[in-house]
Amino acid sequence: MPETKYNKIIVIGTSAGGMQALIKLLAGLPEDLPASIFIVQHLSADSSAAFLVNRLNQFTSLTCKVAEHQQEFEPGTVYFAPADKHLLLSKKEMLVVTGPRENQFRPAIDPLFRSAAAYHGASTIGVVLTGFMSDGVIGMESIKRSGGVAVVQHPDDAEFPVLPENVIRQVNIDHVVALEEMSSILEEVSRQQPSQSSVTVPSDIWQEAQIAERVMTNSTLTNIDELDKAGDRTVYSCPECGGGLWELSQEGTIKRFRCHSGHAFSEDSLLDGMSNALEETLWVALRTLEERRNILQSMSRGETTKGNHRWASIQETRAEEMKVHIERLRELLSRSASKDEEQMGETG
Repeated sequence: MPETKYNKIIVIGTSAGGMQALIKLLAGLPEDLPASIFIVQHLSADSSAAFLVNRLNQFTSLTCKVAEHQQEFEPGTVYFAPADKHLLLSKKEMLVVTGPRENQFRPAIDPLFRSAAAYHGASTIGVVLTGFMSDGVIGMESIKRSGGVAVVQHPDDAEFPVLPENVIRQVNIDHVVALEEMSSILEEVSRQQPSQSSVTVPSDIWQEAQIAERVMTNSTLTNIDELDKAGDRTVYSCPECGGGLWELSQEGTIKRFRCHSGHAFSEDSLLDGMSNALEETLWVALRTLEERRNILQSMSRGETTKGNHRWASIQETRAEEMKVHIERLRELLSRSASKDEEQMGETG
């Protein structure tokens, strides 16, 4: 197949188990691939992207780099998002920024995918690999609605199939394949000329990409009037900052939410964020109750020493009542932890 001079944009999102999947995928891509590749892997804030990039360079003929702010990108090169930084694309350069979390992650997959769809439309190829949660679902739908190509690792081939399954369930995917087949598909699609009847990027995708870019780059709050125009206020609160949430209007089928601080969520990640916030509140309540019980017991001992046995008995009774509430909270938190472990076991 003759090589084209038209460079495509390949955006890859992955989470748990991602490094081994990336090594296998990149190893099968040729050095002259007419595409720039951008990767977001969910990382802890203290992870070393440079270490991971050096590891990738050992297995591929492509050049792998840590993405840098306002650096122009080139074909045949892989750019890896740094830890605790979002990676966005504009027309010719990358934006590497510390912005509000999306889907509780930074870096997050959705911002990369959405910006690629907004600026590069039908030239974008979205790839989702192994992982948990649903970050990447909205971004992949943005790519599809903008005329791009969607590729997902087959769940049976993924070390952690939840993320691929969530994307497949909610987005019309072009290719669901094992990693050993994916490299050849990406090369083939990368060498195809864009269709003359390419889809125009939907206005809601472009609008949200601009909102996110401005908030993440300038660290400014989103104008509430702008959010009112983009969607409808909800009765929900942002689990990250406690602010109000807007459900953004769109032609697609996947609900998404954004607060004026810039935090953004899919419906799944919003529910998960609310659950995490509730659990955190319960732990705070448990600690507060235990502290009150300790004080009451201390007061009871002090009154006993003074010979005030009636007052000491009252404090001891209050402490025992507090113990009942503490045990109920501990049982509730224990059940929640057990349920999370069961879900991890089922999906692992």
